[in-house]
Amino acid sequence: MKKISAKNCIVVCAVLALAVPAALRAADPKPAGVFSDHAVLQRDMAVPVWGTADAGAEIIVEFAGQKKTAKADAGGKWSVKLDPMSASAEPRDLKICDAKNPAGAVVLKDILVGEVWVGSGQSNMDMGSRLYTNNDPHLSENVNGTYPLLRLHRKGAGEKWTEAKPENNREMSAMLFSFGMPLQKQLGVPVGLMVGAVGGTPSGNWLSEEMYRADAACAAVAKKFAATYDLPKEMAKYETEKKKYDEEFAKWKPLADAAKKEGKQAPAAPRAPNRPAPAGECDRGKVGNLFESFIRPYVGYGIRGVLWDQGESGTAIVGVDQVTLMAALIRGWRKDWGQGDFPFLYVQKPSGGGPAWDYANPVTEKANKFSELPKALPPPDTGSYSHATYLKLMKNPNTFMVTSTDLGPGTHPVNKSGYGVRGALVAMNAVYGGKAEYYGPMYASHEIKGDKVVIKFSHAGQGLAFKNGDKLQGFAIAGDDKKFVWADAAIEGDTVIVSEKSVTKPAAVRYAWANQFPWANLFNKDGLPAQPFSTEQSN
Repeated sequence: MKKISAKNCIVVCAVLALAVPAALRAADPKPAGVFSDHAVLQRDMAVPVWGTADAGAEIIVEFAGQKKTAKADAGGKWSVKLDPMSASAEPRDLKICDAKNPAGAVVLKDILVGEVWVGSGQSNMDMGSRLYTNNDPHLSENVNGTYPLLRLHRKGAGEKWTEAKPENNREMSAMLFSFGMPLQKQLGVPVGLMVGAVGGTPSGNWLSEEMYRADAACAAVAKKFAATYDLPKEMAKYETEKKKYDEEFAKWKPLADAAKKEGKQAPAAPRAPNRPAPAGECDRGKVGNLFESFIRPYVGYGIRGVLWDQGESGTAIVGVDQVTLMAALIRGWRKDWGQGDFPFLYVQKPSGGGPAWDYANPVTEKANKFSELPKALPPPDTGSYSHATYLKLMKNPNTFMVTSTDLGPGTHPVNKSGYGVRGALVAMNAVYGGKAEYYGPMYASHEIKGDKVVIKFSHAGQGLAFKNGDKLQGFAIAGDDKKFVWADAAIEGDTVIVSEKSVTKPAAVRYAWANQFPWANLFNKDGLPAQPFSTEQSN
C-alpha cells in the first residue's frame, strides 16, 4: 500500500473540506451588528455580548482576561455576560469563536470600557453636526477635533463603531456629540455614543407595539377620549381636506416638474392631511415601527442611560397625550433593556422661551433677548406642547430634564453645543453624583398669608436672584374670580413673596405662564432659570 505524505494529506483534506456542502460546514459565529471594532463597553455592570452561529455551537467569548462560554440555541442565537469591569482606555481585542474552530475566530479590535449613552428622538437628535457648524462656531471648533476616548455609533451607517475624528464627527448627531464630548472630558473615561433618531417623528413610533398595548395608563386615557370622539365626523372632515389637497397637488405637480427641468427650486409642495384613526390608534406610521428599526438592535447593550429629544411631532396616537405615552415608553424601554431604571434624560420642549442669566456664556448666548413686561398678560400656554407640560415627565423615576428655556429658541435651535453642554451638566450631577446645581428654581409649595402668597422653591442653589431689568417680574396673581393681573414680587430667602394691591384675597399665582416669556427673570445664582408654574396646576 502506497503511503501518502503529510504534505499531500493536507492538500487532500483541504479539497475534501471544500467538497462538503456549505450548509453542512460549521459557520463562524457572528456578533450582533452593534459590536464592532472601536466599541465602548459599559463599565461597572455585567455586559451582554450576543450574536448568531450554527444551532448547538459552543461559543467562546474572550475579553480583558475573561473567558465566557454559551451554547447557540435552535435558532442559532447565543449570548454571554462579561463580569463587571472598571473603565479602561487600553485598546483590547474581543475574541469570539466556535469551540470546535478556534482558528475561525472573529476578533474585534480597539475595544474600550467606559460610559455608553443612547440618543433618540426626532430631528433635533437626528441631524448631523455638519448642518449646524455655520451657525454654531463652538460646535464647528469641537467637530474639527479628534477625541481618542470618544466613540460613535449611528444606526443605519453600516452599524459600525467609529472613532471621533472630524470626518465622523460631522456626520454624527450634533446633539449627542455635543453632549458626549464634554461628558468624556469631565469623566476622564471612554464614552460611547449610540444614536437612533428620525426627523419629524412622533413618540408613538418609538415604543414597541407590545409596550403600548400592555400599558394600562395609555389604555385608560384612550378609552376616556373615545367616549367623546366622533370618528365619522373626523373622516368626513378628512375627505373634504383630501379633496382640496388632491386639487392643489394636481396644480403643483407640473410646476414642480418644470422647475426641476429648468434646474430651479420647486415651489413648496402642499401638505397631505392625516387620515383619522380610531381612538388609541396611530394616525401616522405604525406604533413601534421606528423602535423596531432603530432601537431594537441596541436593546440589551450595556448602557448608562438615554438622552431623548422629541416632542414637536406629538404622539400620533389619537387621544393619548405625550406625558402618558412617554411614561409608557420609558417604562417599556427599561423593561426590555433589563438594566433596571437606568437614567432617562430628555430635552425640555418647546425650545427656548425665556431670557438668559449671561448672554456672554457660549451655552446661553442664543437665548431670547430680555424684554420689558408686556402691558397685557399673554395667553396661557397649557396645551400638550408647552414648557409646563414637559416638566411633568420628571415625575417618572430616575428621569431628568435638560432645561432649555434659556437656550436657543426655535423648532431647530442652532446652538447644539449649548444644548449638549447643558445635557452634560445634568448627567454629571444627577447621574454621576456631582454637587453642582443642574436645575433652576422650581415651584415646591405655596402659602397664602393675608393679601400675599409665599412661593417656596426647590433647586434654589446658591440662592434666588433676578437678572436683567431693575426688578423681579413675570408673576401674575388672581383671586377666586381667576382674573389674573401682573403682580409685585420680592425674594426672601428661598421664597418669593407675591402680591398686588387690587387683589386683597389671592387664590392663585402663575409665573412665566406663556409660550414665550422673555420678560420672566427669576434665576438662581448658579445662573439657571426658574421654570414656569401655576399654583392651580400644582396643588
